[in-house]
Amino acid sequence: MAGAGGRSWRDLLAGRARKRKSPFGSEAELQGAALRLLDQHQNLADLLLEVGDSAKPGVQDGAEHQGVSPESFIVSVLQDQASKLGVPTATLAAKNAVANMERICQDSASPSRVPLLNSDQRKRLSCLLQTVKDLLANNMFCRSLFCQELWKMKEPPVLEAVWHLHSRDITGLAELLERSPAGPAAVEWLCSSLCDLCEQVGDIPCGDNELAQCLLSDFAIVFLQNGFEQASELGRKVEFQKVAYICRAVLQRMLAWVLDAVGKEKQEDVSMVRAVRFWLKVFNVSLYGSVAHPDSLRQFFRHTLTEVLTYNPVLKVSDAIQMQKEWSFTRTCPLLTALFRKLLVAFSVKESICQLQQILETHEVNWQHVLSCVSTLVVCQAEAEQLFKDLLSHLLLKAFGNYDMENMITAFLIARQAALEGPAVFMPYSEWFKASFGNAGGQHGSSKKSLVFLFEFLSELVPFEAAPYLKVHIMYPPFVPTKHRALLLEYITLAKTRLADLKVAIEDMGLYEDLSATDEAVQPQAQALRDVEKALQIFENTRKIPTSVIEASIFRRPYYTSWFLPALLRPRVLPKTPDGHMAFIDSLKRADKIPSNLYSTYLQACHAMKEKVLQDDSKAEPSHSKEPLEQLKAELAELRTLIVDQAQWEDVAAQTAVVSDRLRGVLGDSSEENEAAPSNSPIQVAVPAPRLAPCHQRVVDLLLTSFCQTLLAASSFNPPARQGPCLSLVVKMMCGHRNLLPALLGRLCQLIYHQGPSLSAAHVLGLAAFVIHLSECRASIPGVEASFGVSQAVPGKALSVSEYWSSLLVCRTEESFAFCLRFCTAAAAYLMCKFSSCSREDFCALIPPGLIKKLQHLVPRLSLEARGALSEEPKTALSWSSLSCPSLNYRRASLCLWKQAGFQELLKEKAFQLSFREWLLMELEVCPEKDILSASERQDFHYWAIYQRYLPAPSAAGGCDGDLEKACGVIINAILDSSQRLDLGGCGHSKMSVSPEILCRLQLWWPRLEPVLCCQWKRLFGAPLAEELDRLRGWHGSSTRFLCSGAVFPVSDPPWLSAAFLHGAILQQSPRGRGREALERLGTGTEQLLVALLFFSLLDLISARIAPKEGVDFQTSLEWSLEILRCLEERGTSWPLLFRSAERDPGKCRVLHSAASDRHTRLLPLAFYSLTPCFHRELLQRDPTFLSVALQMYIQLLQLFVEGEVVPQSDQDSTEQDPLELISAARQFLLGAIPHCPAQSFGNIQLLLSTCEELDPELGATLLHFSRPAVDMELEEELELF
Repeated sequence: MAGAGGRSWRDLLAGRARKRKSPFGSEAELQGAALRLLDQHQNLADLLLEVGDSAKPGVQDGAEHQGVSPESFIVSVLQDQASKLGVPTATLAAKNAVANMERICQDSASPSRVPLLNSDQRKRLSCLLQTVKDLLANNMFCRSLFCQELWKMKEPPVLEAVWHLHSRDITGLAELLERSPAGPAAVEWLCSSLCDLCEQVGDIPCGDNELAQCLLSDFAIVFLQNGFEQASELGRKVEFQKVAYICRAVLQRMLAWVLDAVGKEKQEDVSMVRAVRFWLKVFNVSLYGSVAHPDSLRQFFRHTLTEVLTYNPVLKVSDAIQMQKEWSFTRTCPLLTALFRKLLVAFSVKESICQLQQILETHEVNWQHVLSCVSTLVVCQAEAEQLFKDLLSHLLLKAFGNYDMENMITAFLIARQAALEGPAVFMPYSEWFKASFGNAGGQHGSSKKSLVFLFEFLSELVPFEAAPYLKVHIMYPPFVPTKHRALLLEYITLAKTRLADLKVAIEDMGLYEDLSATDEAVQPQAQALRDVEKALQIFENTRKIPTSVIEASIFRRPYYTSWFLPALLRPRVLPKTPDGHMAFIDSLKRADKIPSNLYSTYLQACHAMKEKVLQDDSKAEPSHSKEPLEQLKAELAELRTLIVDQAQWEDVAAQTAVVSDRLRGVLGDSSEENEAAPSNSPIQVAVPAPRLAPCHQRVVDLLLTSFCQTLLAASSFNPPARQGPCLSLVVKMMCGHRNLLPALLGRLCQLIYHQGPSLSAAHVLGLAAFVIHLSECRASIPGVEASFGVSQAVPGKALSVSEYWSSLLVCRTEESFAFCLRFCTAAAAYLMCKFSSCSREDFCALIPPGLIKKLQHLVPRLSLEARGALSEEPKTALSWSSLSCPSLNYRRASLCLWKQAGFQELLKEKAFQLSFREWLLMELEVCPEKDILSASERQDFHYWAIYQRYLPAPSAAGGCDGDLEKACGVIINAILDSSQRLDLGGCGHSKMSVSPEILCRLQLWWPRLEPVLCCQWKRLFGAPLAEELDRLRGWHGSSTRFLCSGAVFPVSDPPWLSAAFLHGAILQQSPRGRGREALERLGTGTEQLLVALLFFSLLDLISARIAPKEGVDFQTSLEWSLEILRCLEERGTSWPLLFRSAERDPGKCRVLHSAASDRHTRLLPLAFYSLTPCFHRELLQRDPTFLSVALQMYIQLLQLFVEGEVVPQSDQDSTEQDPLELISAARQFLLGAIPHCPAQSFGNIQLLLSTCEELDPELGATLLHFSRPAVDMELEEELELF
């Protein structure tokens, strides 16, 4: 009701209260006056809308000031009117509320019916509903009558208005539906309104969109709760059974609306797709939370899945056979796959497949929906593969048990559908067919009746079959006993006839055609090009004509001459140096596999092409559309977005399938290699120069770049352990593309083996994680035949993918050591973080042994702290995120990883222990002149590894049980195995320089080693010893004969090697054999041999000092050293340079120093001053370098004493000099020798003067005094020059 000027009753009431004091003395008087006024100006409907807004301040200022609340006022009005009309107050209120509802819903400015209210309608309805709530609170409102009256409205209420009634607890949707006079009409109204709502969501403001979602959610809960009640609720009264009917009918109608839209989606009606997607929110499990009973929810989803799979089953089995390729995951309508994915969330994979099986057994089905559901399951659920295999086995068992064609066709359709999604998620159809029927153990092999049943079934399929399936059946036919061979031949004849109708000749099948592919048959020209590429790859790796080519030239001559040779002999500009292609052609020509006239025509065409230069470098590369590659790039970017956002992980499997489909499109006809048949044939990689077609390299680089970017982006939010299985799924998908694997592995070879040191930190992290996931997929990757070039003595066995990438991590130079350490540390850190939650058994199964072994070689080699027992575990473990820090020190990072308890536990596992032999093979690959360690550091490492790690270690841990002979045998075997892998002639010099300690010590072990060596060489090579090893045996024999029979001793080149064997022979003779007579018989030209012999003798002298109990006698070694020195002095041979530092002296003595351990080298001053009895005045005069060497040795001797390297020992031999006595004797010798040294001797000591003055002031002063005349003389000589 409105007053003058359009003001509301409430405004008037409030205004008058403010203007003057009320004349009414009580509430009753005020109420009576108001009723009299209403009697004269009655509009109860307006009053309900106005009084309902009780929050306006005017009321509080006016009426409520007098103690009259709006609620009590409206009650009074209603009561008064009801008494006059003779009806209950609640009835009058309900009817007036419905009248208001109808007015509000009809006052829309829109010409058509819409499911949502505008803002004005919403405001008026809110006032009305507030009043109704107040009336309900006063028991003055009849809900049941209100619901009945709503159904009597001329037009059904707006859907939003009903939702407000429901959400504000005035009358629930279920109660409203219960009072509907006709169920079908209610269904029609609800479905029409819901469809309108879904279609409108794209064109409404954001706020309205949120309201629409709330409306849909609330109504969906009502539909579920009432449409799928529990068994305990089934006995409810008839009215609620009506509600259940309506709710189910609405859901059924809306599902039909969705499925009809799915069938029309190719019309690209964007608005309809958007509308359907909105309704699909009804199937979000999270929507129902705790408000719905779990059994009700499962019942709803189970019912819906059944309805989807049986909806409109008009397609025949023959239609499914011909069309199922179009129903793969990526080709199926996204709305349908979205629906399946939402429905399947409510069940385990096993439950989903069991329900699918039950539906197939009990209903007529829509084959498109069934097979799309199969694709969705195998793509989105990793466990589905094995469960589907089990289902297929069950179906075949039933089919052959009852000779039931329905189970048979179901099995074949499911097997083919699952195989459509690629080997990453399910075995190829060819493999399933072979596994099911290719041996006598198949279901068909039990009787002739079973065979007849199988071939009748296959024959009935033939008119509808695509060529790839027929080829599988022909190339991998079912196992048939000889006596029933006619059944098979009859089928093959029928299948070949069908192939001929399809214009596909079985004779034109490629040599390496992928029979697991289900796309349309590749044209013979394209297949022949692929066959040529594959044959070339095999030829370049083996240097032999592939067997398949030889067989084709004999047994498949039409294909060979009509397709293969023309593809091989396509004209091109021939390179100046014959390449692999030309070498292959020449080999075929020499084997009479290319007719002479065809070969001549080819050469003429190539010459003509060169003359015209028609195609230049682009001739061999077909043009590739950039569009498919751009599509792949876009889908990879979308996949990265999903992986990074944990909330979207449920969409990763579906997007991965889309990427796989795009990848298949990119490789398609431009693929230069397809998966060979059989599918498990090894992949060949030429490591020195892996061949990659440019088109394949672009694809592989895109995939690897995307993987690295995705990993780093995901790692910025979560560590690998919390990144889910997404990246595993992506790599598994890549491995499913068999024709991509050669390029992928070849590119890894280029990046790791050839370009490793130049890779950035991001590349290293990404590739390290990638190879870990590659190893995770090892079961689905064929073996890898890695050829390391002509130096490979014999072809190696096929490697697993883990062994393959581990073999690419070769440590030879400083740069490669640094890269391998970075790569292995990153890979191990990722592995230990990513799979930390796995069980011990599963975790160990995931770890590539080569990775852990490589770290056992690298970390102790580059970090002293890693040698021996660890003091304590680091306080903080190596984190994956820290590896991306630019300032990361990888030596420290690897040491941190090494010290972790988890890593140390791995080293206890036998499978991961680096044996002595494996360690030796790794060391034999190192280039000494390019090593990351200096010569002395390397010797220290070798000494630790051999004497402290492997020699005492038990054989169970890869050691030698403390057995020196066993250790020696391992060394020899390792050298032989290394020579088998490497070019012996090329690495001979390398061995001489890299392992002089080993070669020098061979002379001590040789009598026991020679039988083992000859035996092992014969085992490995079946031939006489190699020339270099036979020389070692010859030098040993010559040394023995020289000492025993007086024969002439031949000197080797280098002389130190024969000196080493002569030294060994002398040690094995009695002390009497070490006489002067033997040295004199060496004759002239053996001075360098004597110098080397002196050095080896001094090493024995030092060993006797270091370890007096190991059988080396100090006095005997000293006497023999003095004897050799006297012989050198008599010949006037210079020997002091023997004691110069190997780093300072790059001359001939460097290799001798490399044969000594670092400790022996540091103790050379001890040996030097043990020789003072032979230091005569003539030596001082003859050799100007002697003084500087003697001073250097004295300084080092003092430093050794200060550092504690030489101290008096309690168990010291009585013949040995006390270190202090030795230092004193050395000092007295120098003080006596300096005055007798020629002036030229002092020119080389200037750098030593300051050190001498610091350590021994008296000696320093003596040097300074006697060096001044030399300086003066030098000045005079310079002055004389002018």
